[in-house]
Amino acid sequence: MAKTIRTTGKKQARRDSSKVATVRAKKAFGNYKEALAYLLDKTDYEKEEHVRYNGSTFSLERMEKLLSLLGDPHTKINTVHIAGTKGKGSTATMLARMLEANGYTVGLYTSPHLVHLHERIAINGRMISDAEMLAMMNRLYAPVEKLTKEGSPPTFFEIMTALAFAFFESQHIDIGVIETGLGGRLDSTNVIQPKVVGITSLSIDHKKQLGDTLDRIAMEKAGIIKRGIPVVTVQQDPVAMSVLKAQSLAVKAPLSVTGADIDFSYRFETSREHGPHTRICLTTPTSKFEHLRVPLYGRHQAINCGLALALLDKLKSIGYEIDSQKSAEGLGSVTLAGRMEMICHDPRVMIDGAHNAASIRALIHAIGQNIPYDSMVVIFGCNSDKDIPGMLAELQYGADKVIFTRSNSAKAMPPQELADTYTELCGKMCQVAGSLGEALPLARSAVGREDLICITGSFYLIGQAKVRFQPQIVPVAS
Repeated sequence: MAKTIRTTGKKQARRDSSKVATVRAKKAFGNYKEALAYLLDKTDYEKEEHVRYNGSTFSLERMEKLLSLLGDPHTKINTVHIAGTKGKGSTATMLARMLEANGYTVGLYTSPHLVHLHERIAINGRMISDAEMLAMMNRLYAPVEKLTKEGSPPTFFEIMTALAFAFFESQHIDIGVIETGLGGRLDSTNVIQPKVVGITSLSIDHKKQLGDTLDRIAMEKAGIIKRGIPVVTVQQDPVAMSVLKAQSLAVKAPLSVTGADIDFSYRFETSREHGPHTRICLTTPTSKFEHLRVPLYGRHQAINCGLALALLDKLKSIGYEIDSQKSAEGLGSVTLAGRMEMICHDPRVMIDGAHNAASIRALIHAIGQNIPYDSMVVIFGCNSDKDIPGMLAELQYGADKVIFTRSNSAKAMPPQELADTYTELCGKMCQVAGSLGEALPLARSAVGREDLICITGSFYLIGQAKVRFQPQIVPVAS
């Protein structure tokens, strides 16, 4: 059975090799630069400040039409689908690395990217190349133009998602680990029929699109739960958990919860070899993972790691060949840019993509547990659609000094407004800088050798920081 599952994508590809998509590919772009310019010219809701969240702007029907014109590549690959408020990217990456270590060819689709657009689409850790991106864009051109002429132009994210599915199918992957973008119910990725669904921790985020109550947000995330397909989640707020249980029951999808239905535990320790870190144990009728070291800092990453292991076990239970030792080796290889990543050591500068209140709380706790410092200066910037009061309220508990700034996002909250809200909520002094370039000298002047500068609040902002401190990274404009 396992062998059949591993080769499904390749066999399906051979069976469909004689079929021609409804719209033939037209070579529209002579080079990568032309293809990229065409893609980046499309509507990108990640950048727009005011976005209506409905079936028109986020249209699964349009997405299905686009994929149909491509020959429905998403139906020819096996997938795992992951949604949630925080931890999606970490969970997806840990699962992908463990599957790779077990000998599978694994496609990984995540968003957003920090520096390079191609970070979003990778196979066994290798980002899609310029040449591959060009080939896929040439394949997509005619379908995109057809829908555009019909008055239903695909968006940037829809094109990227379709491109990822087409690329994964063309490379005959064994399985794709697919992270949702915004929400879940109307997300462009929600056209797949996955082998298993994962839901990470849920909290308030994207209030203008998904709603400002936890039950509404949970309903959107639960929209990826499919009839009869197993679902794994972590322990949630009771309000969120009741929504997940109700939706799972409604579509007869078996639901498992780490730490409840699945035996899961974690502990913090310090060793000479690894320093401060967390170890976890997870046991099911088919798997036993004991005292595995979590490769990323923080209690929240231990919970994400437990979910990744539980998803791996679900795949094992349906026939995937999974070896515990190989899985542990794959887990140990995980690194993740922008998650408590130290990008400079003199002074010490850390970046983290914490972009909601729960993530800020987890970051502050993880830094206190794992990173010794005398004083911490936080450079903070975020988008206007975030839970800003919630984020700022959490920030006060770890930051000795806060400098508010603006990222390069069109949705960025003005730093003076952030500062005014922070002072009003927390009664603390802060500083304002018009850009990261202005904020860094202010931070450097306030820290000594044993202090820490932490840049957080927005993926746009930490992406800027990564390029500034690691100039060898060449970003793709987006």
